[in-house]
Amino acid sequence: MTLSKVIQISFSTIVFVACTVATAYQVAMAAPATTTTTTASAAAKVEQFQVGSMYVEKYANANAKGAPVILIPGLSSGGYVWDDTVKHLQKEHELYVITLAGFNGKPAMAGPKMAKAKESLLTLIQTQKIHKPVLVGHSLGSALSIWFAQSHSDLIRGVFGVDGLPVFPRSENMNQDQRNAMADNLRVQMGSADQKTYAQQQVQYMRTMGVVDVQLADKIAALSAQSDPAASAEYMADLFRLDLRKDLPAISVPLAMVSPYYAPDFAASNLSAEAKHAYYEGLMKGTPKLRMVPIAGARHFPMYDQAQVFQEKLAEFINSL
Repeated sequence: MTLSKVIQISFSTIVFVACTVATAYQVAMAAPATTTTTTASAAAKVEQFQVGSMYVEKYANANAKGAPVILIPGLSSGGYVWDDTVKHLQKEHELYVITLAGFNGKPAMAGPKMAKAKESLLTLIQTQKIHKPVLVGHSLGSALSIWFAQSHSDLIRGVFGVDGLPVFPRSENMNQDQRNAMADNLRVQMGSADQKTYAQQQVQYMRTMGVVDVQLADKIAALSAQSDPAASAEYMADLFRLDLRKDLPAISVPLAMVSPYYAPDFAASNLSAEAKHAYYEGLMKGTPKLRMVPIAGARHFPMYDQAQVFQEKLAEFINSL
């Protein structure tokens, strides 16, 4: 695929993709102030605070015996994507649910977005003294977790990546100059949308590529539309510039990669689930302790489309560490 072809991608197609191949063959492809509340279940206390560019909800249960878990959502998403996961894990695990600055109504911050997020994740682990957490990341959050693991495997227990890869799908053959040019184009194109247009694009994406259920798609789109278009564009551009594949061998902890597959989306191209999963695995080549986790009947948000299967796979991975 030529660079000119890649640059023709419409914003509505890429706005939420952030390292997904659910449609990869269809697109180119500080001690902060703290507040505390108590939840209704298991007497889990919730603290809310900010670390760098991360807004954090901490679920702390005195009886929790499992490994701590840090949950990072994807592009334009907030911590709400992990609501079901929190319900499943909070009795046994200390949880840190992240929303990145600029997403879900949180104020955007100036400067490089992905580098700041990586720095903030390190600060969070160090200042909160989180002992060997499991990183669970969706889409952009998955790519961020992979990047973090390459230089800080000693600080974590494992990575559970959900449809987010070390390089943007179908860009793997680009050189860095091409990648930078595409990233600049994405930043300008995406960042030029006003809030109304941005909301419409979220609906289009969520209905066609995000989740299977249309009503659910509209609900999630309304939430993602609360994000800042310009900040989302900057995150996307930063993400597209990254090609993390050469440092995958530096990851010394187990890494699971969820590969969702929704057959109707691939009917026209006659792409099998096996071929799609193999493509994912190829982009992860060199990861020492890689575990592929295929999930059928799901688009980019398997935690919604196949909630039970997703929670089972996640629990299985965490319990294996």
